[in-house]
Amino acid sequence: MAKKRSTNKLLSSLIAAVLGIAAVTVCAHDEYPIVFESNVPMKTRDGVTLRADIYRPKVDGKFPVLIERTPYTKYIYGGIDYGLKAAARGYVFIVQDVRGRYASGGEWYPFKYEAQDGYDTVEWAAALPYSNGKVGMVGNSYIGATQLLAAMAAPPHLVGIAPGYTASNYHAHWAYQGGALMQSFAQVWCSGIAVNELDHRMARAGLPTHWELKLPPAEYPLLVVGTAKGLGSYYFDWMAHPAYDDYWKQVSIEEHFAQIQVPALHFGGWYDLFQSGSIRNYEGIKNQGGSEAARKGQRLVIAPGGHCGAAPKIGEVDFGKGSVFDEWEYEMRWYDHLLKGIDNGMAREKPVKIFVMGKNIWRDEDEWPLARAKPIKYYLHSEGKANALSGDGKLSMALPAAEPVDKYVYDPGDPTPTYGGAILGGGPRDQRTVESRPDVLVYTTSAFEKDTEVTGPVSLELYISSSAVDTDFIGRLVDVWPNGFAQILTDGILRARYRNSMEKAELLNPGKIYKLTIDLWSTANVFLAGHKLRLDITSSNYPRFDRNLNTADSPETSAQFIKVTNVIYHDRDHPSALIVPVVP
Repeated sequence: MAKKRSTNKLLSSLIAAVLGIAAVTVCAHDEYPIVFESNVPMKTRDGVTLRADIYRPKVDGKFPVLIERTPYTKYIYGGIDYGLKAAARGYVFIVQDVRGRYASGGEWYPFKYEAQDGYDTVEWAAALPYSNGKVGMVGNSYIGATQLLAAMAAPPHLVGIAPGYTASNYHAHWAYQGGALMQSFAQVWCSGIAVNELDHRMARAGLPTHWELKLPPAEYPLLVVGTAKGLGSYYFDWMAHPAYDDYWKQVSIEEHFAQIQVPALHFGGWYDLFQSGSIRNYEGIKNQGGSEAARKGQRLVIAPGGHCGAAPKIGEVDFGKGSVFDEWEYEMRWYDHLLKGIDNGMAREKPVKIFVMGKNIWRDEDEWPLARAKPIKYYLHSEGKANALSGDGKLSMALPAAEPVDKYVYDPGDPTPTYGGAILGGGPRDQRTVESRPDVLVYTTSAFEKDTEVTGPVSLELYISSSAVDTDFIGRLVDVWPNGFAQILTDGILRARYRNSMEKAELLNPGKIYKLTIDLWSTANVFLAGHKLRLDITSSNYPRFDRNLNTADSPETSAQFIKVTNVIYHDRDHPSALIVPVVP
């Protein structure tokens, strides 16, 4: 055994040296020596060549296959480390560059080809001479999308998927949220992805075909780079489709849950920018999946972090050593049971595993959302001066009577900044600086006398009016510590023109009162004795979301904006309330 482990570590180091990256470590589960094959070609149904690296046990026999299809290159994002460990454990691991990315041919366009190419890849992998015909898929973020889209196509040899930290609707949870553009993510992701598009363009321009007879050799243009035109065309397509139309529906997982016929292990994070998508995928396939195996075979794990960072320290909060969860080992135990038939206890474990903040403990549950959690309404109260931390805003379970409105001026030229939350590099951060602004309304409960758990979906019912035809409303749930630290837990946004439907914009009538329901996503947090629950309300969270310009024009294409006065009502006839699921 020691000799095999030494051999595997040497192979790991050699691969890493060739690829110019740091060496990786093979885990203690290794049982097999490993064969590594680079850039193995596969033809898609329309003749495009996709290339994959294959890690497999160097012994006779047939093994189950795990596939990772990635736009981020085969050599990062866990490809080598995962491949070495999985092969040592008795799996064939295939990591493939998706269409148009790195070593694979064809033209890249997000989501468009993943269903058909995923189907073709699964069936190709199942027919390999060392495959036993059972195929699973793994990976996070966009690699989760490649799994779900492939599962929609229902390849016969696909047995399970393990999508992590990914969306269920690429309009609502990838490009937009509540009708507002997820600006920072959309621009960072599309710009980063476009770099390899430029590489592909430059590869085609590498042959010296641009001689100029009138120029001396010293003035030869080594590369004709051209312009950025044509790169990242999908980003501009997203701007052209701000509503939930057929452009989005054709690739929406939510529209096709009934086509997914396999068990799935979903990973999510409370501060992950795709938190809602992970939960909705779990619930959607569980309730609507296309087979009994799919409906009964859904599992959900929700960690504290995600794209914002890994435990234990996320943002400004240390969740403790116990918050670290070995997702790889849990995933492999699940696949050991699903693909190898090993009775390792997985079948008897509860399907939902969540990290409960505040208490900072992991807990297994029978379902999500928790049946025992009861929705409690915390009503907004003030004497009309809830602006900022120094205001008089309060939350309580008492119904409001006759109370004055709260109002604030939202200026797109000075938007409320993003600080923490479900954003790259965000996580739990102290909101007091943001809450000190006059364009933020702050409502806080009295200190809890005993520990109070809020676990499940959170929503906000607001009665509003505006001086403009369109504006945004943002709600933020905060845990206030005895020392004043204001830990953001979760939040949500609604662009008023999409208040009735994400499919059709409807402008406001200035001054008219409307009832809005804002999805603040979900959380699991114990408000410890002495802590307070807080709600912040504002109209911008920039640059996480693009600024609403408060006009009838498209915020995605216009630059002209106006200031607006937004009004929140909380009286007997307009009982604005934060709704949280309290666990007895």
